[in-house]
Amino acid sequence: MTAEPMITGTRQREAWQQRVMPPVEQLDQDLWSIPVPIPRNPLRYVSAYAFGAGPGLVLIDSGWGSEQSWRSLLAGLGSIGAGIGDVRGVLLTHMHYDHVGLAGRIRQASGAWIAMHPADHSVLARTDYRRAEVAVTLEAEFLRDLGASPAEAAAAVGTAAEWEKYATMALADRLLTDGELADVPGWKLRAVHTPGHTPGHLCFVDERSRRLFSGDHVLPRITPNISVQRATPPDPLGDYLDSLARTRDLDVDEVLPAHEWRFRGLAERIDTIAAHHERRLAELLAAIRRRPGSTPWQLAGELTWSRPWEQYSGQMRIFAVTETAAHAHQLALRGLVTATTTPPPSYTATPEGA
Repeated sequence: MTAEPMITGTRQREAWQQRVMPPVEQLDQDLWSIPVPIPRNPLRYVSAYAFGAGPGLVLIDSGWGSEQSWRSLLAGLGSIGAGIGDVRGVLLTHMHYDHVGLAGRIRQASGAWIAMHPADHSVLARTDYRRAEVAVTLEAEFLRDLGASPAEAAAAVGTAAEWEKYATMALADRLLTDGELADVPGWKLRAVHTPGHTPGHLCFVDERSRRLFSGDHVLPRITPNISVQRATPPDPLGDYLDSLARTRDLDVDEVLPAHEWRFRGLAERIDTIAAHHERRLAELLAAIRRRPGSTPWQLAGELTWSRPWEQYSGQMRIFAVTETAAHAHQLALRGLVTATTTPPPSYTATPEGA
């Protein structure tokens, strides 16, 4: 039986149970965690980490791009005796809006640099991503290629006005690749490329304090969404499982994730997450046996989710369908199912998967 991770962020956990925001916490002489809320989202907040050694502050992740989030970030910085003008750099673990959303506003207010992995930067910089009307058209087409009807695809993607916040996310002016040291004076913060959740997801290991800043790669309670995405590598689940194996035995004492709470027991937690995905693959294979010839859009409704499938809509339904597609692709790579070659792919179990 896999051991549970040991909770070190006890105040974060208590706040989670009480459904309130956790406090700003000083974790080391020059390190603080600052919770930045995500409005109307079950994840509730992103933990931004502020490093204070040297001239100015460097943040890991910025938070959701809303006025409420901005005010909370300012208040968090104020509570440690700093202001937005003191921020000299922002390290982004990955390209999602709850991590990148405030980065541009921080740069505008302070002149801070922004760093991320080249793979995520290239996605955000694509012309089709930064033109909202083009993006929603292509996203809807992508969902139709996974089995959605035109009406279902349009409803899930939403409007160009709703996409605009993604199209205007800040682009990095520094790129960090695997093994590089980040520009954080007083710390030895090394980037670890962990593709899967996004193509360019980065974790950061501080080799002096033996802390892992895990972003969304490893979380203490939930598993991150692992989805196929338009115009990105075709096997995100395979990439993610490889990234889990690569980070399992890192020499770290504590994990500082972007969501939920800090913990110890990286290897045990990674084993639990890997086992979850194997169970998910088995559940999907069983669904394909029951409903041969089904598309990812159809198969998603056959799987177990945290709430009834009928309650999933919009972005939540997109995440569910694209995660189902990622698992179906991995089953095909393992030779357990076959897929039609023209979209939408429909899956049938092979003799090996029967």
